[in-house]
Amino acid sequence: MRPVPSILHLDMDAFFASVEQASKPSLRGKPVIVGGLGARGVVSTASYEARRFGVHSAMAMAQARRLAPNAAYLIPRFELYRQVSDEVMALLRELSPLVEPLSLDEAFVDLAAGPYGEALATEGAELARAVGEDLREDIRSKVGLTGSVGLSTTKFLAKIASEQAKPDGLVLIEAGREREVLDSLSVRALPGVGPATEETLRRAGLTQIREVAALPQEELVHLLGRAHGAGVHALALGLDDRPVVAERDAKSVSVEDTFEVDLLDRDHIVTELERLADRCVRRLRAAGRSGRTVVVKIRRFDFSTLTRSETLPAPTDDPLVIAQMARRLLDSVELLGGIRLLGVGVTGLADWTQEDLFAQALREGLEEDAADESAADAAAAEGVGDVGGVAGVEDGTGEDAAYGGPAGPRAFHPGGELKARRWAPGQDVAHTEFGHGWVQGSGVGRVTIRFETPNSPVGRVRTFAVDDPALATASALPLLGGV
Repeated sequence: MRPVPSILHLDMDAFFASVEQASKPSLRGKPVIVGGLGARGVVSTASYEARRFGVHSAMAMAQARRLAPNAAYLIPRFELYRQVSDEVMALLRELSPLVEPLSLDEAFVDLAAGPYGEALATEGAELARAVGEDLREDIRSKVGLTGSVGLSTTKFLAKIASEQAKPDGLVLIEAGREREVLDSLSVRALPGVGPATEETLRRAGLTQIREVAALPQEELVHLLGRAHGAGVHALALGLDDRPVVAERDAKSVSVEDTFEVDLLDRDHIVTELERLADRCVRRLRAAGRSGRTVVVKIRRFDFSTLTRSETLPAPTDDPLVIAQMARRLLDSVELLGGIRLLGVGVTGLADWTQEDLFAQALREGLEEDAADESAADAAAAEGVGDVGGVAGVEDGTGEDAAYGGPAGPRAFHPGGELKARRWAPGQDVAHTEFGHGWVQGSGVGRVTIRFETPNSPVGRVRTFAVDDPALATASALPLLGGV
């Protein structure tokens, strides 16, 4: 255990919701809830104004709407959240090379490894507190958001301190105060104690950390097993030698979607699977990785969940290979009854990719198919033979009624009528006359937009037809400090 509180834990306050309030002046000081807005959506983050109504993360969105019917309900904008997170993490890396991000809005920092390391050894807690306060002010100045800071001698206690500091505060736990802080806390505050472990401890009459600390380690090992029991006992005593690790090696890259309505049509399921495979590849490449094993996750209408996987001889990041393997894995599963969730992942990650002969063979096959299709189209244009085994239907003029040749218009669209654009609450838009805004809501062919930017006054609201050509999707505007 360190003699100086040199481990810092930063936790941004209601991060997603706070970013939305900072970027939308009309929502500041009002309840904001970010998450999936469909019937099966869940709350990702609720602002502190929304939490007063009992709304919290991981709550079903339907329940949140009952508790806070007048709150602003918005879709997540992960690209903007990541940009803001990158700016905050850059501030942390100015304090130390040892920064361990836990998520977009949370990280540990080892101050002893940074420029303040030598001074901390002599000035101790007061310097650590000053560094933490300066960090909070720097975050507020750069992105206009608040964060809570905990400082202590271990990672566990630093995280406990940041929880006590919320919202927008700083708590420092000095060496020697571990028992004073821990004794009053529930066992759920211990890392590794989830609902199942908590229930096991409760049955043994252990609900507070002080009770676990007072128990002989052998009894806890008997209850929880050797490794888990010994670890929980050490943490209950305030003993935590886990270092701050600058980089965590990801074991997999994956994406998944839960659908508002169960997917029944196989073609629709395949389309969604291919879309997920594409997203997975983009994440894989963004991380500079490749992988050997493709995994498909399927949750059926009855909530039964299946996973199927296939492994290649060498790593790949080729979208064609990954999508083809995902489709083959899907073919091995019975899809009757409907699909409520699909996921695609890649495991067995590596930092390199061998020449992918499998991908090359697939591409050559597709090129041959494309050449065959072009020849068939050319034959159809000349009126030679049947196309795709179905004879052309003539309308008495000698022309194909469904297809008027390469220069003629289609008489139908293979996917049915083109759907009108959909606008989601919180989405960024741009209008040719009124500039940047965001979607407040849409329905019955209309979309309502509030035109404002992070540093503007509260904007005006205007309504347009959903297919208004002057209206287009836009990228989020960056946050500026002091908003």
